[in-house]
Amino acid sequence: MRQHHRTPRLLGTLLLVAAAGFSVAGSAPAAAAKTASPLGQVVPAPASVDPGGSPYRITRDTRIRVDDSREVRQVGEYLAGILRPSTGYRLPVASQGGGGIRLRLGERSLGDEGYRLDSGRNGVTITAAAPAGLFHGVQTLRQLLPAAVEKNSVQPGPWLVAGGTIKDTPRYGYRGAMLDVSRHFFDVGQVKRYIDELALYKVNKLHLHLSDDQGWRIALDDWPRLTTYGGSTQVGGGRGGFYTKAQYTEIVRYAASRHLEVVPEIDMPGHTNAALASYAELNCDGTAPPLYTGTDVGFSSLCVGKPVTYDFVDDVIRELAALTPGRYLHIGGDEAHSTSHADYVAFMDKVQPVVAKYGKTVIGWHQLTGATPAKGALAQYWGLDDTSAAEKAQVVKAAQNGTGLVLSPADRIYLDMKYTADTPLGQDWAGLVEVRRAYDWDPGTYLAGAPGASIRGVEAPLWTETIVTGADIDYMVFPRLPGVAELGWSPASTHDWDTYKVRLAAQGPRWEARGIRYYRSPRFPGPVRR
Repeated sequence: MRQHHRTPRLLGTLLLVAAAGFSVAGSAPAAAAKTASPLGQVVPAPASVDPGGSPYRITRDTRIRVDDSREVRQVGEYLAGILRPSTGYRLPVASQGGGGIRLRLGERSLGDEGYRLDSGRNGVTITAAAPAGLFHGVQTLRQLLPAAVEKNSVQPGPWLVAGGTIKDTPRYGYRGAMLDVSRHFFDVGQVKRYIDELALYKVNKLHLHLSDDQGWRIALDDWPRLTTYGGSTQVGGGRGGFYTKAQYTEIVRYAASRHLEVVPEIDMPGHTNAALASYAELNCDGTAPPLYTGTDVGFSSLCVGKPVTYDFVDDVIRELAALTPGRYLHIGGDEAHSTSHADYVAFMDKVQPVVAKYGKTVIGWHQLTGATPAKGALAQYWGLDDTSAAEKAQVVKAAQNGTGLVLSPADRIYLDMKYTADTPLGQDWAGLVEVRRAYDWDPGTYLAGAPGASIRGVEAPLWTETIVTGADIDYMVFPRLPGVAELGWSPASTHDWDTYKVRLAAQGPRWEARGIRYYRSPRFPGPVRR
């Protein structure tokens, strides 16, 4: 079928008209609009938007019809769970009978995550090749409904979905966000909330930074003191915490129900003080250092020359791989300032095969390219725009030799960077990162010389030296995360700040309805303005 690609200028005209009626900052989300939101008013921007025809109205007679499979029914029940509290409607989910909303598998050309959404007077049909695509289509559907759909109490409606067709597939297969639970610990409920926020914007990877100098957060049978002692504190001296195997499994399960893959990270050979403090034998001199609650980096290292180090690494990777059904296992590798270059290379040469032995693919921070990345490995680039040419060249050479890249430039999409100099949370070592800076770059051209096929996607890390509560997470993540999600999902042809900022501003009432305390940037029209 012929696809109709909207130019950014035309789409922007539609959205600017829609933005004129938005509520001002600080007000409660307005009652649902009497007309449907424009079909393209979605973040991330869809690949193809063809508006037209009558809208569909969800009523008390609406049913959700699903294919007769467990996975499709799960997506249907998820959708019903979103819609029932705010509409007050029963919205039964069934594989038989009529229904105003239909979820169906088909159209293999859409890939594992693409979808097609058709809306008209008689209903809405979301078609995908796989359940993940249906799930992403559901996120588009909920954004086409009034923001009040996100509330947990009955709202007045009407619940209109604009008529037309969206056909959508992602630009990159890796669209991630990282949560550092080592500097400050976040419990299972807080992680689940974060997962739900990521899912709304079609993020499909949750990178959990599970170990660092300040805390070890995953319980392992063979090395129990890693958590009972190494996980007992955090930055500033709080009580820390850790996940039992059952709790970690619950996080993995919950993420999978939102079609996110958990990527666990055990940082090594540096960032290891929590482990070194827990087991003296991991230190070259056999003496355990004290627990650490500060924020300095680069002072710790596993003892590369000791055989017990590799017994430890093998045990940790074996147990963690058994708990993690996803493809990847992250081994860190950054800021190993206390490890000589020769020792670093020797360490990575020994550790990467261990990851492969237990059926996982290596991811490491881009310093891994200073060693020899394993075949199929991914390097996560966290440099700056002004990182030295030599360091960039090293990464580009690895990419030219087959290493995949996940881009996380710190002065673009580190979510712990301050928005402005007076932002109460965050750091500024990589600079100030306002919302436009986080959005206004192209992953496909960011590292000159890196083959286009080497760019596997993007990831927005949130380090937590200054992040203590769930509200802190929300404030630093929103409104920057949706822009990163759009960089990962949407075609480069849709990339346009002037149209994006209007679509993003329309998300403000949605965040308010969900109880998200976000940074109110002065750069936006409407509800996100100070």
